[in-house]
Amino acid sequence: MAAPTQILIVEDEPLIAMMLEDFLEVLEKTAVGTVDSVASALARVNDGGIDAAILDVNLRGGEKSTPVAEALAARDIPFVFATGGSDDSVDAQFRDRPVLQKPFTMEGVARALEAL
Repeated sequence: MAAPTQILIVEDEPLIAMMLEDFLEVLEKTAVGTVDSVASALARVNDGGIDAAILDVNLRGGEKSTPVAEALAARDIPFVFATGGSDDSVDAQFRDRPVLQKPFTMEGVARALEAL
């Protein structure tokens, strides 16, 4: 299977989202959307055209990205969780998924996407 190139970013910190967009560009990937809430992420997933996603585990307002992960898994779209915390912040059903630790590095993002 070809490596994913159309990447959805679900991140509530604008500076981190912009940094991820820059990393993806350097890695010759396309950020097909950058959203900061579960509702907007689910709407973007429903629109299609996504090969993979980077999901911040904890979004603002106490939201967790688990519903987005469930929607992606139902469509067989791979994803990686981004977290500044420990792996136990990831919902138990998704602990087998790749985790990208903050602070992000270009190499870390490249490795996480290759793990998909």
